[in-house]
Amino acid sequence: MRRVAKLSAACIASAALALSATACGSTSSDNDTSSGSSDGGKNGVKIGLAFDVGGRGDRSFNDSAARGADKAKEEFGGEIKELTAKTADTEADREQRLTDLAQAGYNPVIGVGFSYATAMGKVAAKFPKTNFGIIDSVVDAKNVNSITFTEEQGSYLAGVAAALKTKKDHVGFIGGVDTPLIKKFEAGYVQGVKDTKPSVKVDVQYLSRGTDLSGFSSPDKGKEAAQGMLDKGADIIYTAAGSSGNGAIEAVSGSKGAWAIGVDSDQYNIPGLAKYKNSILTSMVKNVDVGVYDFIKSVHDGKPMTGVNSYSLAKNGVSLATSGGFIKDIQPKLDEAKKKIVDGSIKVKTTP
Repeated sequence: MRRVAKLSAACIASAALALSATACGSTSSDNDTSSGSSDGGKNGVKIGLAFDVGGRGDRSFNDSAARGADKAKEEFGGEIKELTAKTADTEADREQRLTDLAQAGYNPVIGVGFSYATAMGKVAAKFPKTNFGIIDSVVDAKNVNSITFTEEQGSYLAGVAAALKTKKDHVGFIGGVDTPLIKKFEAGYVQGVKDTKPSVKVDVQYLSRGTDLSGFSSPDKGKEAAQGMLDKGADIIYTAAGSSGNGAIEAVSGSKGAWAIGVDSDQYNIPGLAKYKNSILTSMVKNVDVGVYDFIKSVHDGKPMTGVNSYSLAKNGVSLATSGGFIKDIQPKLDEAKKKIVDGSIKVKTTP
């Protein structure tokens, strides 16, 4: 769920990149994935991924970005270098992470999340021949592709589903970090609930605020927050909080008759959440993988995307997952709401 900005003339070996990342104060973890081909990426793409906190394996936002990069590597050959943020990161850490990837010759370099916006603006200016991409934020630079989504529109549909499925007229929203981006999820969800059934109560809670990004990577906090809402009577909880949402889903699965609404990925189909899947009503899928793949392909094809490229509900950039069949009975009403958003009859708010 989370976060905008050029190939260096010098081509530093991957080994040097690993050393540089380590010398940076151990603020990131890294991982290499190889295509297994003999070209070492020369005839494919060298993809640099700077993940948000949680990294690959968060079963949500970062994993969606990873799927897009994996698809591109499989199709075009080459390699992927991954560096992952830590919750204690400073702007200097984020700037160094992007610099390390660009200096090592990775192109494109993608910042997975809005927290990379300021750093990318600086680094992109230093590496004008490298193509940069950022998810969930906008960086005004000639060599940056800003990949954005209409999270509020998909969240509106999640709110409609919650209002139609709640048995207690009481639902909840858990946000990872209180930021303008996550406020879009909240705004759309609450509006969808209230437009559908005004009498439904909506509890809202954030796990962290300001520069504290731990709310995106603390399943224990997600579980505790969800349990608190369940104890107060909520029977459907939508969580936009990265891997913290895994904890919320776990809590909901232990409450009879309650439903969780997943986010970013179709969490019903995530192997690591398989034992909870019968409690996942739906997921607000944010096709970060599509945005990432499209950008990498454009670089591979020699026509790199730049500017702001928004993935909306109309373009299937966001959607509600139907896995499990739990929303089949209300699909006509969801389709009606989607149509009204797309044709402009419903204007979805971006702030609560």
